[in-house]
Amino acid sequence: MLRSLFSGISGLRAHQQMMDVTGNNIANVNTTGYKSSQTVFQDTLSQMVNAAGAPQNGQGGTNPAQVGLGVRTASVNANFSQGAAQTTGKSGDMMIQGDGFFVVKSGGESVYTRAGSFTFDANGSLTTPNGQIVQGWSADTAGTVNTAGAPGNIKLPIGISLAPEATKNITFTGNLSYEAKPNDPTDPTSMKVIPVPTIDANGASSTMNVRLAKTGTNEWTMTLPDGTADPADPYSGGSTRAITFVNGKPVDTDGVTPLVTVALGTAPSDYTFDVHDLTHYSGNTEARVSASDGSAAGILSSYTVSNTGQIVGVFSNGMKQTLGQLALANFNNVNGLEKIGDSMFRSTVNSGLAQIGSAGSAGLGLITNGALEMSNVDLAQEFTNLVIAQRGFQANSRIITTSDEILQELVNLKR
Repeated sequence: MLRSLFSGISGLRAHQQMMDVTGNNIANVNTTGYKSSQTVFQDTLSQMVNAAGAPQNGQGGTNPAQVGLGVRTASVNANFSQGAAQTTGKSGDMMIQGDGFFVVKSGGESVYTRAGSFTFDANGSLTTPNGQIVQGWSADTAGTVNTAGAPGNIKLPIGISLAPEATKNITFTGNLSYEAKPNDPTDPTSMKVIPVPTIDANGASSTMNVRLAKTGTNEWTMTLPDGTADPADPYSGGSTRAITFVNGKPVDTDGVTPLVTVALGTAPSDYTFDVHDLTHYSGNTEARVSASDGSAAGILSSYTVSNTGQIVGVFSNGMKQTLGQLALANFNNVNGLEKIGDSMFRSTVNSGLAQIGSAGSAGLGLITNGALEMSNVDLAQEFTNLVIAQRGFQANSRIITTSDEILQELVNLKR
């Protein structure tokens, strides 16, 4: 039989595989996180007709003469280029900008995906649409995440509450009048009572009135009220600290070092006041509170995801705390990964071991929350590939037809 028949058959088979790959790409044009594939052909073993000969005895050398035996599919390579972003606004939707894969558990096996459409199930586990549990690191009670440990199931602690934190640090800002008269109760600029909102260790809110009074040309005192003192003079037994100003700025007892904080009160009602922004210039006395810490008890109400994959809980008291962090994986050879369906990949002996880390580190991309990565299929290229595959298939079928006609002529020699 003619060798061209078998070459034509191999060409039909190879171009049919190219058509299959192209059709699959087009079918997944809107599949989240899908990576398109490309077919690569190579020729098969060539039959030797004449071997190469070396120059000798005054004769030149001869080149080998070979007849090819067809074509075969060398590989089907995945294209891991970045897909377009589709904004969804859904907090469970996540997209990797750059390299890396989300890590999920399917049974006892770790598999990998670029499709970041996740939701929390009834147990609080972050899962894929098919129920695989997303992997990462959980935070401790202080909101600290240890990414050096082995990743585990990401769980949202539904119903978690934050314990109240007592107010300890208060920041003052504004001006204390330089023209104020020291120790003059008739001068309203020489004394300022500043209401400070505070929260105690039980989460109860109250207001503490801190008094600032001018006692010298460049000196003021800060006094906390004493609840056990005479109600007529609530500051008589309170904790007091003198503040000296030089060139309009508070300085320490040495008269040179800038004064930053003042500690007043006794435990558990002890406070640190940041006074470095207070000034002592001409004008009105307009000191005020610019910041204070402390918070009441709070219940988890929602969450957000940062670009490094940290899941940050938002509590009813306005506080935020890290609850966990997503793990990402990368491989030395991403083309060595095996597609297993459900937009998942499995590591193989040629992909290398998964290199686990947090987003934004060790060559891993960042995470965009509220968006999904779309398929990277280029429809213009795929439709062109359809034409190429069709014409290639048609040309190879012509080889078979022509070979058949030659055989027919040979058969007709014997009539």
